[in-house]
Amino acid sequence: MPTRKALEIAFDRKLDLVKVAPNAKPPVCRIMDYGKYKYELAKKEKEAKKNQKVINVKEVRMTPNIEDHDLKVKANRAMDFLKNGDKVKVSVRFRGRELGHTDAGKEVLANFAELTSECGVIDRHPKMEGRNMIMYLVPKTE
Repeated sequence: MPTRKALEIAFDRKLDLVKVAPNAKPPVCRIMDYGKYKYELAKKEKEAKKNQKVINVKEVRMTPNIEDHDLKVKANRAMDFLKNGDKVKVSVRFRGRELGHTDAGKEVLANFAELTSECGVIDRHPKMEGRNMIMYLVPKTE
C-alpha cells in the first residue's frame, strides 16, 4: 500500500504509522497507538527487572597468621553474607617474608571453608593473585 494512503488511514483512526521493519523491501509498517506501545514496553521491562536477582560480592580479608578466634569471627561474618545470598571473596594478604609461606595461607583458607561449610560452598579454589591468595564462596542451593 502506498505511504500516503497508510498515513491517511492512520490519521482517520487517530493512530500512528510505525515502521516495524525499516530495512525490509518494501518497509513494513503498522498502524498503532505509539504512546501505548511505549508504555507497554516500559511496563514489561520494569516487570523483568523486578524478577531479577542481584548478587553482590562481599570481601573478607585475612593474614596467614590469623588467630583462631579472629578466624571464627570472620567466618561468622561471611556466613551472614552467604545467608543473604551474596558471594564472598576470601583473601589472605601476604606481606614481606610471608610470601615464602603460601602453604600457611592455603591452610587458613581451608579452615575458613570448613567453618563456613554449612552455608556456602567453594566456587573458586584458592589461587595466588599477586601478593594475595583468593578464594570465592557461594551460598548453598537447596
